[in-house]
Amino acid sequence: MSHTSFTSDAFREFRDNDRPGPIHMLNLVKLRDRAEYDDGRTATGAEAYAAYGRESAPVFERLGGRIVWRGKMEQMLIGPADEAWDLCFIAEYPGPGAFAEMLKDPVYRKAMEHRQAAVADSRLVRMAPITTGGNFAE
Repeated sequence: MSHTSFTSDAFREFRDNDRPGPIHMLNLVKLRDRAEYDDGRTATGAEAYAAYGRESAPVFERLGGRIVWRGKMEQMLIGPADEAWDLCFIAEYPGPGAFAEMLKDPVYRKAMEHRQAAVADSRLVRMAPITTGGNFAE
């Protein structure tokens, strides 16, 4: 089963957790080889996702979003061996309201057609940033 969007229950839970401060969103994305646009246009999944990035970036940045980490998956050491991610990054937002506002923005909503065409599977994990130091259990 692939996951390309959230459920209304998951989003309601997201909105109900309105603690102050920034949120980090871990994004793991598996792209389609060929994008699947409703209008039949052709592109690779990577090309369609790049279009999503270009078109949504002004909204993301205007609302205070920024990419705080990006990496390239090399190997699944613990977990399903067949689960591979083409894109791995963490986006930071000033708070959950900024993320929710982005989803309502008409420019962002238009850019989403590229994301939906590009993505075969994904994970989006909300996290609370904490200070580094100590060991990983502290």
